[in-house]
Amino acid sequence: MPDRRKRADGDPTSGTLRTPDAAAAPKEQERAGAPKAPDRAGGPSAPDPQDAQDAQGGLRHRRGFSLAVYLTSATLVRSASGGAPVALVSLTLARPGQGSAALGGVLAALLTLPNVAGPWLARWLEQARDPRIRLAAAFVVFGLMLAGTGLTLGRVPVALVGLLVIVGGLCGPLMTGGLSSRLALIVGEDTRAQRRAEGWDSATYGSSNILGPAAVAAITVLSGALTAVVALGAAGVLAGLLMFALPKEHRTAAARQRSMPVRDALGMITRRGPLRRVMIATMITSVSTGGVMVIAVVFGRNLQGSAGAGAALGAAYGVGNLCGALLTGAFPLTGEPERWVLRLIAANAVAVGLCALAPGYVLALATFALAGATSAVLFTASLAVRSVYSPPNARAQVFVTMAGLKMAAGSAGTALAGTLVGIGPRLALCLNAVVVASAVTIALTDLRLTRRRSSAADPEGTSSPAK
Repeated sequence: MPDRRKRADGDPTSGTLRTPDAAAAPKEQERAGAPKAPDRAGGPSAPDPQDAQDAQGGLRHRRGFSLAVYLTSATLVRSASGGAPVALVSLTLARPGQGSAALGGVLAALLTLPNVAGPWLARWLEQARDPRIRLAAAFVVFGLMLAGTGLTLGRVPVALVGLLVIVGGLCGPLMTGGLSSRLALIVGEDTRAQRRAEGWDSATYGSSNILGPAAVAAITVLSGALTAVVALGAAGVLAGLLMFALPKEHRTAAARQRSMPVRDALGMITRRGPLRRVMIATMITSVSTGGVMVIAVVFGRNLQGSAGAGAALGAAYGVGNLCGALLTGAFPLTGEPERWVLRLIAANAVAVGLCALAPGYVLALATFALAGATSAVLFTASLAVRSVYSPPNARAQVFVTMAGLKMAAGSAGTALAGTLVGIGPRLALCLNAVVVASAVTIALTDLRLTRRRSSAADPEGTSSPAK
């Protein structure tokens, strides 16, 4: 297929970005004026293999350091984002005169609402001469707005507090897909290194969803909800400052001008087969994953008779999710990423079905952990699809748009689970398994129709004319 031929290393359509260190190294050596030892014939000597090996080792060391900085920054800012809704609700509960939990729910909703502006924010990121600066600014603004929300609540009108939350929420798409879209610059063009880095990046999402709320709970008990909100804001600011330790991306004016308009980028996603199929399939799957935590609480309580048992089921899903992401970081996926996505969606459907059939609590813990693990590996594979099939002039838009649509589908799944769980958690899990399985069917149907259209458009591939 044409898409597969485009993924060769170094091809501009592969979505990889050349690191400035590798590209600029020969020029820097020339500018340094390093003398070249003549060979026996009087000409310049051949490059020393040992020097080349040392240079490669130094490049790997720099990339390893940059990846560690990236993962630290991603964990900090995503933990702040993951813990922010819990912190805002806790803060309003600590101040009953401010509307209590209802106001906390409104503020949490305002924090996620601006995700609809993701594609436009992604293009703003792509048009930057150095995207690090805009990412750093977004992280710092998020941290300051979050801390400002805590410090001003109860002291200024609620409308101004809500405005601060909305401004902070506008930074959300850049903390997820926007940040992930820059990962290829750090790890270079090696496919295996990219898949490994995507696994570690996926782990930051899973760990942040655990660390953020856990940090809020611990700090609230020790020092109060306001301290927890300010601490999350400080984590966002620190994450922004760490961005300046990453390698600078040199983008020419021509490259910035080639950034694809939002409408064209959205059209490209729908026309490019792998992106379209993975986007639709992961949206459908997110309807299931978005409601897992709600169903887990009710299911665990039915099995054990306590609310704590339901929370433990949700924790098992989160631990499994984190372990699955770490597994893909240690053992990166190889081969066609779209094929991996379809296989993992099928595996996730089986895992969710096993959750519904678990006869006892212990097996339920195991099956929920398995469902979380397959969901994490699926997310890593979907990152690989975005990386491989995104054009360089719309890379951030592809990442952010697909992430935003997935989040919207997950929110719809959460609301749907709250309705379905009333008829029984087992039945709700069975319906979720059917929904996930339908994603595979839809994707395979799309793939079959695409191949049929390609064959019809290629007369040489059908039949040769009779002579």
